[in-house]
Amino acid sequence: MYELLDDLRVTEISAFVAAPLAGLQLAQLGAEVIRIDQIGGGPDFGRWPLAPGGASLFWEGLNRGKRSVALDLSRPEGQEIARAVATAPGPGAGLLVTNLPVAGFLAHDRLAALRPDQITLRVMGWPDGRNAVDYTINASLGLPMITGPEDDPRPVNHVLPAWDLITGTTAALALLAAERQRRRDGTGGEIRLPLSDIAVSTLANLGMLAETAVTGHDRARAGNHLFGAFGRDYVAACGARIMLVALTARQWRGLVRALDIGAGVAALEARLGLSFDRDEGLRFRHHAALDPIVARAVAARPLAELAPALEAAQVCWDRYRGLSEAVAEDARLVAANPVFADLAQPSGATYPAPGFAASFTARPRRPPRPTRPIGADTDRVLAEVLGLGEGQIGRLHDQGLARGPTAPDAALPGTASPAPSRSAARGARRR
Repeated sequence: MYELLDDLRVTEISAFVAAPLAGLQLAQLGAEVIRIDQIGGGPDFGRWPLAPGGASLFWEGLNRGKRSVALDLSRPEGQEIARAVATAPGPGAGLLVTNLPVAGFLAHDRLAALRPDQITLRVMGWPDGRNAVDYTINASLGLPMITGPEDDPRPVNHVLPAWDLITGTTAALALLAAERQRRRDGTGGEIRLPLSDIAVSTLANLGMLAETAVTGHDRARAGNHLFGAFGRDYVAACGARIMLVALTARQWRGLVRALDIGAGVAALEARLGLSFDRDEGLRFRHHAALDPIVARAVAARPLAELAPALEAAQVCWDRYRGLSEAVAEDARLVAANPVFADLAQPSGATYPAPGFAASFTARPRRPPRPTRPIGADTDRVLAEVLGLGEGQIGRLHDQGLARGPTAPDAALPGTASPAPSRSAARGARRR
């Protein structure tokens, strides 16, 4: 069975979320992704959350299915090897994903000197090279100022790194588009993808930028209300808190029917001289008047009674719960979800991990693959991609420029790194 992207070889030299996510998605679609890390692990190798033994579950999550090479990237010789891997020949090779600086050892002109059709995808903070992360981009665009309770002026950060995630997915898409173009005309080039541009473009696509331009002011906080439509959290008689949303006219009519609030809504409509039936904007604009009607109806019934009524009315709703509770209660999420499989990981833990979320009807679903320990594929990549012999690879180990597998706890503070592996053969002529 062939894979969708099995004719591509992508080198990834990166850290944190966006660039590793791009590499992960390409690997899940069948590309050979070679991740090069600093010996002992880079800046994200110990990032929280951690397994009981101290290994990073974050790092494992974003690096499944990638081949792992460990080099000393702090030395020019190690950097030279990394460039050689990234620019190695092959019609589907010469593809690099990185978030390292524009002018560093992975500068595109240095790579293009080795391979003129090289494609470099570089994730950045700001277009001018200034560093940024999801939280700082959010602050710069004002989103924390419109998030949170209506009566509290303090900024509220959200916990999902939205710009990192969108940037990672866009990076994978942009790299594939550039590779497709290269197949047509043989040209390479550098793609620069700043988080700031992703963020402000997304806000523009959602109409939020136009909103400020047209109205001349920022959007007001709306607490847990769904902006521009009817939706909010309510508490049932049993104490369960639910998020209730009625976007369409059909959903709104279903909600009114399920909660038996038709008389109260009709009285409010008569008093205001309007109809909520077809205008979701009106339902949001007058939510302060609608909320008590809905809140009383929800509070009068336990969730066991509300749930079937809301389902029958095809209203969007769900109960607030923790992630562990959600996974335990709803098999659709993980246990019975074909996207997931239990994987034994380098941390020593075995837990569910996803493959690519989309399914392709023309071929079987590709199962997820585990994360490789740092350096697990160093020798094979140096041999297969660069054509180095055992003696040459052994000398790189002896010089501390390359290393084989690193134990899960090797990069943790206060622990010793394992001795580098060495090839037995010596004396092979240097390539």
